[in-house]
This record gives sequence, C-alpha cells and structure tokens, in this order.
Amino acid sequence: MQDHSIFTFKNGIRIVHKQVTNSNIAHCGFILDIGSRDELPGQMGLAHFWEHMAFKGTEKRKSYQIINRLDSLGGELNAYTTKENICFYASVLNNHTEKAFDLLTDITFHSTFPERQIEKERNVILEEMSVYKDAPEDAIQDEFDQLVFSNHALGFNILGTKESVQSFRQSDFLKFVRQNINTGRIVFSSVSSWPFAKVLKIAHKYLNDIPAYAGKRARKSFNDYTAKTRLDKKPVLQAHCGIGTIAYNNVDERKLPFSILVNTLGGPAMNSRLNLALREKHGYVYSIDANYSAFHDIGLMSIFFGTEKRQLYKSVDLVIRELRKFTSKIMGSGQLHKAKEQFIGQMAMAEENNISLMLMMGKSLLIHDKIESFQDVVKKIRKISAEELFLIANDIFDENKLSFLYFVPKE
Repeated sequence: MQDHSIFTFKNGIRIVHKQVTNSNIAHCGFILDIGSRDELPGQMGLAHFWEHMAFKGTEKRKSYQIINRLDSLGGELNAYTTKENICFYASVLNNHTEKAFDLLTDITFHSTFPERQIEKERNVILEEMSVYKDAPEDAIQDEFDQLVFSNHALGFNILGTKESVQSFRQSDFLKFVRQNINTGRIVFSSVSSWPFAKVLKIAHKYLNDIPAYAGKRARKSFNDYTAKTRLDKKPVLQAHCGIGTIAYNNVDERKLPFSILVNTLGGPAMNSRLNLALREKHGYVYSIDANYSAFHDIGLMSIFFGTEKRQLYKSVDLVIRELRKFTSKIMGSGQLHKAKEQFIGQMAMAEENNISLMLMMGKSLLIHDKIESFQDVVKKIRKISAEELFLIANDIFDENKLSFLYFVPKE
C-alpha cells in the first residue's frame, strides 16, 4: 500500500505528498534536476550563485520581503546546491502552507537577478570560499573531487572560482536558467498533516499555470578514471587524508548493498570499523568517515580523516587493512545481520526527520520516477547476501583503483 500521493501537472512538474498525522509543521520544497555538473566552461559556481540570488529579488518581491515572508511567521526558508540538484525548501506551521507555496514558487520561477544584488552577493560567496579554504577538512573533500574527476564538471568546486564568481552578470544567470530548467525534471515535495486533496488544491493555484520549459542541456558522462596520488603542503596543523575511488551510479542495483558496506566501514556510528581501528584502538584520529555519493552516471566512495603528521601513513595502513578484511573474507552471518539491522535502524530514524523525508521523496521521484516504501527497502536489504557484499567489496575496494590526496603541514 502506498503511503504517499503523486500528481503531474500539464507543464511536467510533479508533486509528491506524504501525510503525517503527528506534526503541526509542514515541510515542502522544489528539487530541481540542475547542479554544478551542468555548468559549462566559464560558468563554474553559477548554479550555487543562482541559489543565493533566488532570495534577492523576484518580479513581485524585494530581498527583504522574501527574507521576512516566512521568518516573521516563525517559519524557515532555505536552499542548497549539489553536483546535480538545486533545492529551495521551507518549514512552516500548517496554517501557513499556502504562504510557503507562494514564496517558493516565486523564488524558483520568477527571480530577476538584480544587478545591484549580484554585486552584494558576490562578496558573500567570496567570503564563503574563504571559510572553506580555512577549514582543511572541508577543502580536502572538494580537492579530492577534483583529483578523481580531473577536468570533468563533477570535479568542479560547487562554489566556483574567485575569477568565475567575479565575472557573473545578470545575463549569465538568465542564460543558465534558460539552458537548464526543465519542468519535467522538477519535483515539489511535501510532508505535513494535511490530506493530499487539500495540498493539491493549493498546488494547482501556484503550479498549474507555470509555462512548460525544456532546457537543451546535455550532461557529459564521466568515464575516464585513473587512480592518482597527490601530496600538497598546506598551512595546517594536522595532516589530512582523502582516500577513494569511483563507484556505482544512482540506478545501479548494487547501490543499496554497497551503501550498507560503506556504512559498516565508516558510517556515523561509533562502532564503524574505521572508527574502532583508528580512534578507539590506536587513538590516531578524532573522527574518520567513509562516504558514498551516487550520481546519474557514476558514483564516488571516499574516506577522510585528520591526524598528526607522524601518524599519517600508519593511519593509511590501518585503513587499507580494514578494506582488505572486506576483500579477503566473506562476512560472517552474525556480522551480516548486525550490518543490516544497523542500516535499517538508521533509515528508520532518518525517516522520522520530516525535512529529510521530504527531500528524500523528491530526489527519489527525480531519480527513479517512484518512491519505494520503507517496508519494500527493508525487504531488499533482507535479501542481500554475504557473497554479494564480498563481490562488491572486491570490485570497489581494489587497492589498484584507490586515489590518495594528502594535506601535510608546511615545515
């Protein structure tokens, strides 16, 4: 039985809604199939800049009116940009749901990108870049993307470069929107206590008459990976390390079992194998994590940690040792059961966060054209075998495929 409702408007925009009866808060937002990987040469950082500029003026609202519209009601308006998505979303009391619809539609489809605001926001983004550069644990993740994806757009820094950000004008934003926006690749996702009929009535008012757009962009696939190693001397106190390789794309059937594998290796739990080996046993790191990001044509598995320079290569050896455990021996039945139960529990807790649930539904509809229920995903997890994880581990954790990026303190 479906626990959500979906409707497609004549312009191609889809709305998905889940009714939850135990909340007074409505969470809703637009997820657009546009991100930094869709930027052409000279456009680096434009998608993220657009996200900022959406709050700076529309055909009927000035910046301060956008900022105050929901905040003055106790609500929140937010946005983010990734490699493949831009998202504008809001959280409000249920009785202010229509105001959220109105504002989100306005900033998504009717932004004017006023020149004076571009000049102001340009400096804000340059300051944002400085913040990241001063945080090596963040900077190394961006530079690791560049190392793995080389000159492909997936390797571009989402923030862009100082030179590109300083060059953008109003015409650049309008051109980028025209090139990329496709109403058939936009989802409005909603989670609240309201029934779908009530939400859909409001949605019709604001979404039905939006013209259909079909941008002509064509995403260039990435298929040119080679393992690389790079060492950079940086003005840092700790040494920092990134280790990783390419992995499975968003629609690969191995995505789910690999996600469980990565979670066991270095997920958020204190009992992850990397945390036990490097922090609990040896005290080499404060934190270490393994990540898996899946895109429409490729994926990226990465491990990041910081440590004292004298412990850097000892720590790397321990990471490799943990990877070898997955590739040299099939996981025992007890270990497999614990890995599955932990992943299922984390999924269940994430689904209790209604903002995360709202965003997950929207992205799932964009990627898969459907939303699987929690129960269906659990059934898939139960069927995953230790042999399947062993084959995946040997495919992705192959040491010859690993890239390494080191930040070490300058002398």
